[in-house]
Amino acid sequence: MQFLLALIVAGPLLGAAAALLPAPPGLKGKSPDQAVLRHGVTVTGVILLAAIVLALGFDHDQPSRMQATTDISWIRALDVRIHLGVDGISLPLLVLTALLSFLCALYSSFKMPAGPSPKGFVALLLVLESGTLATFAVLDLVLFFLAFEMVLIPMYFLIARWGGEGKQAAAWKFILYTLLGSVVMLLGLLLIGVKAGTFDMVALATDNGRGLTTSVQVIAVLAIGLGLAVKTPMWPLHSWLPDAHTAAPTVGSVLLAGVLLKMGTYGFVRIVLPIAPDGMRIFAPYLAAFAVAGIIYGSLACLALVRPGNKGDLKRLIAYSSVGHMGFVLLGIATMTPTGVNGALFANVAHGLVTGLLFFLVGAVKDRYGTADLDTLAGATGAALYGRAPRLGALLAFAAVASLGLPGLAGFWGEMLALFGAFEPAEGLSRPAFLTFMAIGAFGTLLTAAYLLLVVRRVCMGGPRPAGETPIADVQGYEFAAWTPLVALTVLAGLWPAVLLGLTDPAVQKLLAGGIR
Repeated sequence: MQFLLALIVAGPLLGAAAALLPAPPGLKGKSPDQAVLRHGVTVTGVILLAAIVLALGFDHDQPSRMQATTDISWIRALDVRIHLGVDGISLPLLVLTALLSFLCALYSSFKMPAGPSPKGFVALLLVLESGTLATFAVLDLVLFFLAFEMVLIPMYFLIARWGGEGKQAAAWKFILYTLLGSVVMLLGLLLIGVKAGTFDMVALATDNGRGLTTSVQVIAVLAIGLGLAVKTPMWPLHSWLPDAHTAAPTVGSVLLAGVLLKMGTYGFVRIVLPIAPDGMRIFAPYLAAFAVAGIIYGSLACLALVRPGNKGDLKRLIAYSSVGHMGFVLLGIATMTPTGVNGALFANVAHGLVTGLLFFLVGAVKDRYGTADLDTLAGATGAALYGRAPRLGALLAFAAVASLGLPGLAGFWGEMLALFGAFEPAEGLSRPAFLTFMAIGAFGTLLTAAYLLLVVRRVCMGGPRPAGETPIADVQGYEFAAWTPLVALTVLAGLWPAVLLGLTDPAVQKLLAGGIR
């Protein structure tokens, strides 16, 4: 188990180095480009297999215990250690990251985005995977920061070199926002480490803030929370996200929405909640207020984009929808209750599955029509996917209803539990305030349903294909292979939520109790 977790974290880095060699070992193709793309599929496939084996070997009777741990001294003077481990909170995110990385590599091997040589693309994709996996596996504050920052450069170049219109400006905006947030976060992490005398996240969580004064906790939560909020992204620190998603290639948008946004909310759960609970309790109402503001803002922005005549970009609309969906995650965390935090973790995974699928589908529509502009797609007889590409239309409608939180699909449980957590927040938090937040969040679900159904109506419905018009391709084999796992897991998580909640709940209970349980 120790070896598997180390392989999962370090394997993609070795694969990235091999991708830059003249020919990836053991792989043959019709051309060097094909060989390196196959190499990316192979490496991400091995990592996914290792993650599945790790999940199968995980002791599901003790999901609150750190498993597959490695603890090696690294920088003795600062007591920084190479400390890895996985529990019921981090395991689903590890598997989700490995799955989406593999599906993106598979999709790219057939539909490589326009840009420079695939060598650099595959290497950056693998470095990005390694940094994300490390973020969910490390148990040392310094290592967490390094892993957290490791993903920035690969994503910057994926947007700047393989993106679409406005890619340079979007890439710079992404890197500047996240770097500035990270500098502030680093100060908060160092403050905790210096004042507590250790950077070990397990020891700090077990101590539950008893070794830190309230003033230290308040400063640490403010600093760390700002850095995490940028990555989440929390309104009003979200403005980098729509530009980044609009300009990014399809697989870049999938990974950005599917796993990178989860790093911020994971940091709240793994670091802020257990290590500085007194400071978190002071800021929780403000976090909840920003969360519900993001829910309403994201929904209203999507409604504005979907209106006829506004030249709304479909990728941009899905990006704004992420601001709203991540608002539910932040609301669940702000309740500081097991119900709310479990809802946040469930919504994290559900958002990764559903929004990842949505970006794949929007990318496919854009490839076929040459645009993601809603007015163009809905003009004249419209894209009319139901009549022209019925499978693609059905999948887009499925992803839309999953995203709006239809009961029986993955998007429902996380948002519902986050709202239930707000109904009865943790002791010391104002219940009237959180009841207000719950009501606003519930109203946001209605707005979400409104804009997503309008998207389905405008893109999927319309007249038949005019005679003489070139037909468009329906779902291709490689697309079917890349999208089917996301559809299946969306249904599975919706019908059998205990699969995920059975992992997260004991770990969350222990985390909030300070490691006592």
